[in-house]
Amino acid sequence: MNITDYMQTTGRQARAASRAMARADTATRNRALLLIADAIVRDSALLRTANQLDLDAAKAAGLDPAMIDRLTLSEAAIATMVEGLRQIVALPDPVGEISNMKVRPSGIQVGQMRVPLGVIGIIYEARPNVTVDAAGLCIKSGNATILRGGSEAINCNRALAKIVAEGLSGAGLPAHGVQIIDTTDRAAVGALITMPEYVDVIVPRGGKGLIARLMAEATVPMIKHLDGICHVYIDAKADIEKAVPVAFNAKCHRYGTCNTMETLLVERSIAPAVLPRLAELYASRQVELRADPESFALLAGYPHLAAAAEEDWKTEYLAPILAVKVVGGIDEAMDHIAAYSSKHTESIITEDYSAAMRFLREVDSASVMVNASTRFADGFEYGLGAEIGISNDKLHARGPVGLEGLTSLKYVVFGHGEVRN
Repeated sequence: MNITDYMQTTGRQARAASRAMARADTATRNRALLLIADAIVRDSALLRTANQLDLDAAKAAGLDPAMIDRLTLSEAAIATMVEGLRQIVALPDPVGEISNMKVRPSGIQVGQMRVPLGVIGIIYEARPNVTVDAAGLCIKSGNATILRGGSEAINCNRALAKIVAEGLSGAGLPAHGVQIIDTTDRAAVGALITMPEYVDVIVPRGGKGLIARLMAEATVPMIKHLDGICHVYIDAKADIEKAVPVAFNAKCHRYGTCNTMETLLVERSIAPAVLPRLAELYASRQVELRADPESFALLAGYPHLAAAAEEDWKTEYLAPILAVKVVGGIDEAMDHIAAYSSKHTESIITEDYSAAMRFLREVDSASVMVNASTRFADGFEYGLGAEIGISNDKLHARGPVGLEGLTSLKYVVFGHGEVRN
């Protein structure tokens, strides 16, 4: 196929569908989601068969076990997709909500209405479940969407595309409200991210290499985060009984997530009491500690210890590796965070209210916490119900992006015949 022509046609169809998606009422959009959920249950065997084609190709290509695990659509994964759609149905609909109404001296009433973004392009890796999650969130928020999944999942995504189109049509919505790119040609990505006339925003969900490429080439705005270099700072006035479990959980709950702690900062006066206790816990998980000179001396004898290099403060390990540094206080901790953080999530452990409030005000990250694990930086944990990704940016959406993040605000004015003098 001619990729340019194909993507232009896809874009035009999405733009046309976006108007119908935006004007549909909540009941109609929810009906589409429920029809899709029912069809997934009905066609689960067909989905498993399509997925097996992808798995066979992945194994023949020598893909690593972690990738094959993400690609696998088990019965449990199918059930989770269905449950996810039904949970999205239960979420409040932000579209059309009017807020901040006020009466001006002229007599007009001015407020803001929440509206869909329009057409959202989503580029993601080889997880078939993301196809359904992303489609569900975009439908609920009144957006049209173009989905470009990983080439490894092409057969499963084609099967899901038919199910989604059936659900949309069954609810009276345009089948082009959700389009799944039916080619593995990488040129489709290049076209999708350079069609601002058809696509309003791109949401990339993938590795650092993909997002770096999109940042360099895209002419469509993006909601994205490049990496998650998250910090926990244990303050001089921390409660050690809080600090130890929080710092352990922030690193060891899961290694491969963007909200996992990658650097631990400890105030000098409390370091001799807290670091050996934490080291004992980290040793039980074989976590390698990359330590600055002060923490290296305090951790002498730790079985997995290495001297930290400058690059360690800049690294998202996504592995059982943790950078550790002793600092002189909150100012040095915040200076380090300002220099090395990816602006994702940072946490302070302290009983000092003034220190906590300084940290919340002055640390410039999408999520800033007091006495809590960075692993809570998640749409579900924040009460968003679901998320389409995380944004480290400052404009439009920041932090976990749920339904509200897939909308924007426009001003609305109610008059009574007023004219401006």
